[in-house]
Amino acid sequence: MTLALILAVAIGFSLALLGSGGSIITLPVLVYVAGVPVASAVGMSLAIVGGTSVAGVWWKHRQGQVHWRAAALFGGSGMAGSLAGAQFTRLVSPGVLMLIFAALMVVVAWRMLARRGDEGIAPLPDCRPIRCGVAGLVVGLVTGFVGVGGGFLLVPAMILFARLPMATAVGTSLAVIAANSFAGWLGHLSHEPFAWKMTGAFLLAALAGMAAGARFAGKIPAANLRRIFGWFVLAVAGFVLAKNWAAITSIISRNQ
Repeated sequence: MTLALILAVAIGFSLALLGSGGSIITLPVLVYVAGVPVASAVGMSLAIVGGTSVAGVWWKHRQGQVHWRAAALFGGSGMAGSLAGAQFTRLVSPGVLMLIFAALMVVVAWRMLARRGDEGIAPLPDCRPIRCGVAGLVVGLVTGFVGVGGGFLLVPAMILFARLPMATAVGTSLAVIAANSFAGWLGHLSHEPFAWKMTGAFLLAALAGMAAGARFAGKIPAANLRRIFGWFVLAVAGFVLAKNWAAITSIISRNQ
């Protein structure tokens, strides 16, 4: 449990610096370190990430780095998608769900490790409703289904569709993560038992990591952070795949 709480601090730290990434670690930590069943861990992950993101939004708003129109458009459609996605989680086996999650982690790692030129983008006056709404809906579906905040998708989507600069995209993504996570958590709450005390402990640890990350924000180059985190996520994906190797072989054998 001690190791799990230490990793929860890392989750908050990553969210503070990148506006994404930390949520992708939460589910594996809950399942493989804290021993929480997969179905219950999805709802817990959403509560932890959502609660941490609320604190991040307050901090980023004070710095003027939240574009509230974009947050409303992405978050409004994202909450609907998250509620819908939560209904599909229990339709797949725990092993298959973790395999989907591992595949998503590989995508995240690739996004983190790929070279980006998004830091210098200048914003347009606002976020176009249809484009931003559809993008938010897709991210919300992923959020509710696998229990991630979706920041690793939100940040590049906001840069591409809302034309937000990197710093503003990070702050705005935290607002949408909080909304999507809350909606997804509500979708799971009535279906699986919820460990309130354990979730509270993880949330406090993640908030401590968020506070620590706030002190380092701006002092560490974002490109270096993305590379370090990308390799870490790739390693965790490999671990998840190894733990679920039986599910992989079962799927292969059925298709032969």
